[in-house]
Amino acid sequence: MDIKLKSEPQNVTIVSGFPGFGMVGTIATEFLIEHLDTQHIGRVIIDKMPAVLAIHEGQIVEPLAIYHNKDYNLVIVHSIFGQPGTEWKVADAILELSKRLNAIEIISLEGVGTQGENEESRSLYFTTNKENEKKFKDSKIEKLSEGIIMGVTSAILMQADTLPVTCIFAETHTNLPDSKAAAKIVEALDGYLNLKIDFKPLLEMAEKFETKLKKIMQDSKMAEDQRDKKALSYVG
Repeated sequence: MDIKLKSEPQNVTIVSGFPGFGMVGTIATEFLIEHLDTQHIGRVIIDKMPAVLAIHEGQIVEPLAIYHNKDYNLVIVHSIFGQPGTEWKVADAILELSKRLNAIEIISLEGVGTQGENEESRSLYFTTNKENEKKFKDSKIEKLSEGIIMGVTSAILMQADTLPVTCIFAETHTNLPDSKAAAKIVEALDGYLNLKIDFKPLLEMAEKFETKLKKIMQDSKMAEDQRDKKALSYVG
C-alpha cells in the first residue's frame, strides 16, 4: 500500500465512495468533485488491485484518487474499481490517510440493495458520532437500525477506534449505475455538512454519469479478460 500526496491539508473531513450497489458511492463522490472547487492532491496504490488505468474523454481516471476542497476542508476519496479481497487494505489506506491529515471524521457513501418495489429510494444513516445525530433527525433521514454493512465501510467501522465514522446509504434497485440513489446521498450529505450544493443537476446529468461509468466498467472488464488470456498464453 502506498499513499502519494502532493499536499497534506489538516483537520479535514474525509468523504469516501467505493463501487458497490448501483455504483452509488462512486457517482456521488464524482459529482462532488465536479461541483465543488476541488484539486487533485494524490492517489492510493494497493498491491493487489489490478494495474488498470482508465482514459475518458482524453483524461486519466485513476483507480483510487484523492481530491481536496478548501472551502469546506473536505478530502474526497474517489474509486472506480472494486477488487474483492482488497477491502481491508483499502480501509487501512483510508485510516492511514486520516492520521496523516488529522481527520476529524470519515464519511462513507454507499448504496444498499432493497427488495422493495417503490421507485423512490430512501436515504439512511449510521454514525458513531452521536453528537451529530440530530442533524439527520432534523432532515428526517432514517437511521439504519437493522442491516448488514459490507466491504470497505465495514472494515473502516471495525478499525476506526476513536475516530468518528458516519455512513450515508441510499437504497438502489439495480446493480447498474444508479444516479437517482446517488442524488439521495448527496442531498443527505448536503444537509449533514451544510455544503449548499444543489443535488438536482445530478439527476439531470444522470445519463452522462451512467454512460461514463458503464463504459469504464466495460473497458476494465475487457482489459482484465485480455490480461488473463495473455497470462494463459505464457502457460500454454
